[in-house]
Amino acid sequence: MPRRIRTGITALTIGAALAALDPTPAHADPVVPRHAVVICQSASFYANYDSAGGPTGLKRTLTYGNKIGHTPGAHPVYNGWAASFDFGPNDWGYLRAECIGGYDSW
Repeated sequence: MPRRIRTGITALTIGAALAALDPTPAHADPVVPRHAVVICQSASFYANYDSAGGPTGLKRTLTYGNKIGHTPGAHPVYNGWAASFDFGPNDWGYLRAECIGGYDSW
C-alpha cells in the first residue's frame, strides 16, 4: 500500500477515535421564537404531537390576537401542527400552522 494512503487511513482512524472519546455531547443552540399572533378566532393548543395519532394533551384554547412565537424553518411543523411558544404562561405546545401570523408585529 502506498505511504500516502496509509497516512490518510491512519489520520482517519485517529480522528474517529478522538471523536468517540470526546465527552462533550452534541447539542443545538436554542432558537428564540419569532414574535407572532394567533390569527384564527380560536386555536387549540396541545402539549405534544404524536406522529401516529396527532396532537395530544389539550392545554387550552388560544383566541385571536394571543401573543405566541414560532420560527419557520427552525421550529418543527408536523402535518400542519406547528411547535409554538405561548408567551402568556410561557410554555411550548402545538397549534395549527395556518393560525400563526402577524410575524414581528409586536
